[in-house]
Amino acid sequence: MKRKRITVSVISEITTDQRVIRICTTLEEMGFDVHLIGRAFGNSLPLGIYPFRAQRMRCYFKKGILQYAEFNLRLFFRLLFCKTDYLLANDLDTLGPNYMIAKLRKKFLFYDTHEYFTGVPELADSPAKKRFWKRLEDAIFPRLPVVYTVSDAVKAKYRASYGTPISVVRNLPVPPPPSAIARPAAWVGKKVLLMQGMGINHGRGGLESLEMMRYLPDDYYLVYIGGGLLWEQIRQKRTEWALENRVEMIHKLPPDQLKNYTPHADLGLSLDGFTDENFLVSLPNKLFDYILAGIPVAATPLPEVKRIIEQYGVGFCLNNRTPKEMAAEIARFLDNAENVQKVKMNMLKAQKELNWNQEKQVLIKIYEPYL
Repeated sequence: MKRKRITVSVISEITTDQRVIRICTTLEEMGFDVHLIGRAFGNSLPLGIYPFRAQRMRCYFKKGILQYAEFNLRLFFRLLFCKTDYLLANDLDTLGPNYMIAKLRKKFLFYDTHEYFTGVPELADSPAKKRFWKRLEDAIFPRLPVVYTVSDAVKAKYRASYGTPISVVRNLPVPPPPSAIARPAAWVGKKVLLMQGMGINHGRGGLESLEMMRYLPDDYYLVYIGGGLLWEQIRQKRTEWALENRVEMIHKLPPDQLKNYTPHADLGLSLDGFTDENFLVSLPNKLFDYILAGIPVAATPLPEVKRIIEQYGVGFCLNNRTPKEMAAEIARFLDNAENVQKVKMNMLKAQKELNWNQEKQVLIKIYEPYL
C-alpha cells in the first residue's frame, strides 16, 4: 500500500528544533512518508540522521523582513512542484505559502503554531511588522481545518480570537538515555546553574542570569547552551564583569549531544519575563528537558510553568525579578540539601508522565484519520 506523503516546512534551524524533529519522527513511525523543508543558516549544524527526509534551503538575506520574504517565496515554489498529499506548516512565518499551495493544489493543510506569534517581543517595537503578521493570521487562521499548539494558554488565546478548534501537543522530550559523558571537568566541585535554548533573546532572563553570578559565591558556575539575539551581549558582559572563569558559553548543540550535558547541572533556569503576550502563555521546551534530565527547576511564575512546577513539585518559582534577589533565592534552595533531594524524588513521577512517549498519543489521534 502506497504511503501518504506529508511535506513539513519550518523556518527555524532544523537540527535544534526538537519539536519538529519529534513530530516528523512520530509521523514517519505512523506510516507517513515525511519530507521536512527548513532553512540553512550560515552557522547551521550538519543535518542529523533522521528516519524522515530533511533538506534545507539557503537564502541570500540573513535578517529583517527580506529574509522572510525570500524564504516564503522559495518555499512557495518548492511546495508548488513537490509530490505530496498533505502539508504541515510550522508557525505563522511559513503559513502563507502553505495556505496558498493548499488552495491551488487542493491539498489538506495541518498547522502547528509553536507560540502566540503576534505576541513575541521581537514584534513589540515594530507596529508595522506586527500589523502585517496579524492581518495574515486573521485572514488564514479561521479557515484552517486542523490546528494544534503547545499549551492550554496559547490555545485559549487563539480560541478567544478565532473560535477555531485547537488541540494541544506539548513540547515534551523523548526520555533520554544515560549521559554518555562524565561531568565536565570545569563543573566538578561546583554548583552548576544551566540556561539552555536557542531563544536566549530579550525578556528571557539571559542577562539577569549573568548578573546573578555577581551576587553568588565563587563555587557557583553558570552555563549557557544554545544561542539567541543576546548571545554576543552576554559574552561581552561576561568579560566586562570579569566572569569568564565562572560562566561558560556553549554554542548550540544537536539534541543528542545536549542530553549529555543537562543531567550534570544542579539547577535549570527558565526566566522568561512578563512583558510580552507570548511569554505569558508560553510553556518552554527547556522546562521539560530539565525535568527529564532529573535536575530541579528555578523559574519565573508564568501561569503554565508555575502550574507544572507546583503540580509535580519539581522546583520552585522565583518571587523576585532582580538579579540580587534571585541569587539569594537560588542559594537558599541549593543550600537546603533535604529540600533538593525531595525535589529530585518528585522528578521520578514527573518523568513517567511528562515525556514524548505519552504526549505523542495526542498527535497520533490527530493524524490517524488521514493515513
